Amino acid sequence: MDKKYRIGIIGCGGIANGKHMPSLAKLDNVEMVAFCDIIEERAAEAAKKYGAEDAKVYTDYKELLKDESIDICHVCTPNRSHSFITVDALEAGKHVMCEKPMAKTYAEAKEMLDASRRTGKKLTIGYQNRQSNQNLYAKAAVENGELGEIYYAKALAIRRRAVPTWGVFLNEYEQGGGPLIDIGTHALDLTLWIMNNYEPQMVVGNTFRKLADQTDQANAWGNWDPEKFTVEDSAFGYIVMKNGAVITLESSWALNFRVPKEASFMLSGTKGGIDTVDGLQINTVKHGRQVVEEVDLSAGGAAFYEGKSADPSLVDMAQWINAIETNTDPCVLPEQALCVTQILEAIYTSAKTGKPVMFD
Repeated sequence: MDKKYRIGIIGCGGIANGKHMPSLAKLDNVEMVAFCDIIEERAAEAAKKYGAEDAKVYTDYKELLKDESIDICHVCTPNRSHSFITVDALEAGKHVMCEKPMAKTYAEAKEMLDASRRTGKKLTIGYQNRQSNQNLYAKAAVENGELGEIYYAKALAIRRRAVPTWGVFLNEYEQGGGPLIDIGTHALDLTLWIMNNYEPQMVVGNTFRKLADQTDQANAWGNWDPEKFTVEDSAFGYIVMKNGAVITLESSWALNFRVPKEASFMLSGTKGGIDTVDGLQINTVKHGRQVVEEVDLSAGGAAFYEGKSADPSLVDMAQWINAIETNTDPCVLPEQALCVTQILEAIYTSAKTGKPVMFD
């Protein structure tokens, strides 16, 4: 790989610093050459830490997009701006990785997909949890037919008291919602991907804002401001797929639930089940007995080195750049992420109207 892909980072906040930039910095065939943020100091700091020698700093992403030497853009802004920034970047001839969720609404996400198809530029969404070793193993087991027909699943994104108090997480206008669109999106993406089922028929949802006004919070990241807490603190969905399979989705930032579990799932099929609630476990029947197999992920497999699993974020970035290099599909297809956004929006709509949402 002689070419070094030139990357522009749009949004230099927490997710860019926590995932995108440190992972990209470990890849030999990329260089970050442009950094944009509405807070100029934040972009400048990112450029100093991660940028190439000729790295430029911007406060207007449209100015960044004028640089024809940039091959790829990573959109790491609040959810409200995912769609229009991504569409503009694709129209400017850039491949785009957009942070999850794809967008606030299905219509916005569809505009992103249409722009990718229209321009011929690649688009993917940052669902890095697909790249963890346990999830890759689960995917392989399902594809091998070990579970049979999967007809029930549970997607779990439960925090007991871990409300994010920084940025705009609590702002409905900027984010489109709370834990459902923030972490529920990861659990749902994993579940749909491992099931390989992207055809929803009907959704029923409920959202709650029950703990947000409490002052005795015991929050993992310090007290939140109830007046700024304009989103739900928990949300739940019941999803019926066109083939009859059922998925329940549970998400919360604050819920009096003893055992938190995030980016996890439980799948039940005609031959067996698999879950990541307590490690990776497969349940089935053998020789007339109920059997639970606990998968040892401590060694072996291409995704391992020195007995330790690779960082899913790093693997995700590497496969994304490889997809561009080899002109192949990235792991997360925009069509798949569009379905996730469609279901999340339907849960919110059902919760507001008190009625189920039906799909064509």
